[in-house]
Amino acid sequence: MITQEMIQNFPTSPGVYLMKTSDGTVIYVGKARNLRNRVRAYVGDTRDSRVHIRFMVQLVQSVDYIVTDTEKEALILENTLIKQHRPKYNINLRDDKTYFSLRMDMKEEFPRLSLVRKIPSDGARYFGPYSSATSAKEVLKQLYKMFPLRHYPLATCMARKRPCLYHQIKQCSAPCCGLITKEEYATLAEGAALFLEGKNTEIARLYRAKMTQASQEMRYEDAARYRDLVRAIEVTVERQKMVAQGGDSDVFGVHREGDQMQIALLHIRGGTVTGGRTFLFDWELETEEGLASFLNEYYDLDAPLPPQVLIPFPIPEPGPLEELLSEKAGKKVIIAAPQRGPKLEMVKLAQKNAETASQERLAKESSSATLLTELAEKLHLARTPRRIECYDISNIQGEMAVGSRVVFIDGKADKNLYRRYRIKGVLQSDDFAMMREVLSRRFKAETTEEQPDLIVVDGGLGQLGVLNAVLDELGVNGVEAAGLAKSRTFRDMESEEISKSDERVFRPGRKNPITLRQSSAPLLLLARIRDEAHRFAVTYHKAVRSKTLTGSSLDQVPGIGAKRKKALLKHFGSLRGVQGATLEELIAAPGMTERAARALWEELQKQKKGV
Repeated sequence: MITQEMIQNFPTSPGVYLMKTSDGTVIYVGKARNLRNRVRAYVGDTRDSRVHIRFMVQLVQSVDYIVTDTEKEALILENTLIKQHRPKYNINLRDDKTYFSLRMDMKEEFPRLSLVRKIPSDGARYFGPYSSATSAKEVLKQLYKMFPLRHYPLATCMARKRPCLYHQIKQCSAPCCGLITKEEYATLAEGAALFLEGKNTEIARLYRAKMTQASQEMRYEDAARYRDLVRAIEVTVERQKMVAQGGDSDVFGVHREGDQMQIALLHIRGGTVTGGRTFLFDWELETEEGLASFLNEYYDLDAPLPPQVLIPFPIPEPGPLEELLSEKAGKKVIIAAPQRGPKLEMVKLAQKNAETASQERLAKESSSATLLTELAEKLHLARTPRRIECYDISNIQGEMAVGSRVVFIDGKADKNLYRRYRIKGVLQSDDFAMMREVLSRRFKAETTEEQPDLIVVDGGLGQLGVLNAVLDELGVNGVEAAGLAKSRTFRDMESEEISKSDERVFRPGRKNPITLRQSSAPLLLLARIRDEAHRFAVTYHKAVRSKTLTGSSLDQVPGIGAKRKKALLKHFGSLRGVQGATLEELIAAPGMTERAARALWEELQKQKKGV
């Protein structure tokens, strides 16, 4: 437990503190403007009175600190140490989601919109972010109907002798064939950029002026085109009018249910909501500190940074974080908790999204708990199966055999716990022996991995018998077992009608299977787990088979390494293309010498003859 003696010599400068247990495990990393005052808040009568914080403090046996020159440096160091130690009481954001943006380089001869993941400082204009490639492509699809810009790279366009299909459906103005001048195309490109920036009034003014000018010059077709563009823009804007007023910003909402904090994020670009997402964390300290820690970690993952970040309540010491984010963005970034006006309304909307997401999650958890309880009752399990593991085998007559394990926690797949096994000790086609090897490797390994409540194998009494034998041999206790046998199709000899049996669940100690009501929630869950294990095994088997078959003809040849093999496959298009090549073609291939080509050709001839 933290005592006054621990911190009496702490400095009063900015820095980072690390709370450790008796075995030296870091359970919390925090930053502070004044190290001594911040850590003292956890001690004595002035400490936080909430139970979970008192519980954390009880675990702390020592507190280390690292002094920094500024609070901004403390923020950076805090983030680094959290990633290094993954403390139990910190937010550990592992966000693999990729944002997409639309890019347009106005310096190009005929600017084109393209989909990108990164936003480098290259002078081009970027629009977004969009939460998925699908949503970004949908924006492009609608945009091309209003602004017929080119779809393909400039070199591809200019090599064409006639307009592409997009021109036929009026979604490209065909600059490749000179059907639009550079000036007119530039106007289209600028209109598209303004539209993506939400400057719809400015676009309408620009195109109305162009329409009037074209009409006065008796270019009535051009005037009609500008008129149609203005109408299309007005209709689209009316349809998309879920907006906040002005500018780009990220808006955050927070909803707390005990130790779980739900955060909702809305992306506002050009005054329009372009997308959003939610995050869920276990967090046991102050909500304000949790939001500050989340913002620091989220924007450290190269998330798009707008000039304004709106939050529902002030966070402690926002200045250093604003400075850090401004440095990352290369422009001023403001963190604000609005008290009135349109910005407050957007924060309230984000808050509502966070609350709704939390309610949906709780409803799903309740439904999942009910489902697992029902499954335990139907299968006569001793306890609710929170963790279910399922195993499957895939091979071709014993060749290239592999096994798979999938894990479902509370009725949901946890892909971080999936495992693949290459069968090593079984050389013949024996699924039972292969299953024995996989299960033995799973439970013989010295690991702290949590044991399952229920193991499911794909099959009937035979596979279940193997599973029970392995569990008995290894002394694994407290793990329930079940075999799920697929339904069988059969036909009565005296009838043309085809019948299908029910899927059956086999349990140890029962000769007859348990038949669950078809389409019932427990059976659908077991079938989903079984099918996922089968999919995972087959996918791995295909990868192994592809690698083995692709490599067999080339890897045996002296002088053909990984680099040459890759170049050959790329040059000839496939392994079959390499096998069908003549000696002269092999010699002429990129990266090949006559000696290596001859050795390869001779080896391929031997394989063709079956030598």
